[in-house]
Amino acid sequence: MRMILAVAAVLYSASAFAQADKPPMIGDKPLVQVKPKGTKAGTKEAAAKPAVAPKGKPQSIAARLQACLDLDDGTKDRLNCYDAVIAPTPKPKPAKAKGYADCRFFKEEDERLACFNGFAESIPKLPKT
Repeated sequence: MRMILAVAAVLYSASAFAQADKPPMIGDKPLVQVKPKGTKAGTKEAAAKPAVAPKGKPQSIAARLQACLDLDDGTKDRLNCYDAVIAPTPKPKPAKAKGYADCRFFKEEDERLACFNGFAESIPKLPKT
């Protein structure tokens, strides 16, 4: 019993001494570098995203697609908005789209825009909270 208490006391004190005010250093740089959240704010993709969600509450894909409907119909801006939500990956001969995620396979911009419009308009309006 005494041996267990002695081992516990040594381990506990060793962990207390191991904690320091500064992180471990390699040369003049800290061993672990943690980047602050939100470093992507200045990127091109972040600027193209529609309707920013409140912090801590991400928007669903349906809400982001519906936010694109606020832009003028048939414009490149609306297509860019859709492409920011679901990145295009064109295929030579895509099958008929069964869902909004299949719209990304269309090579022609007009076809892709019409596909996204059809699905985005058919989504029931979400209640605003």
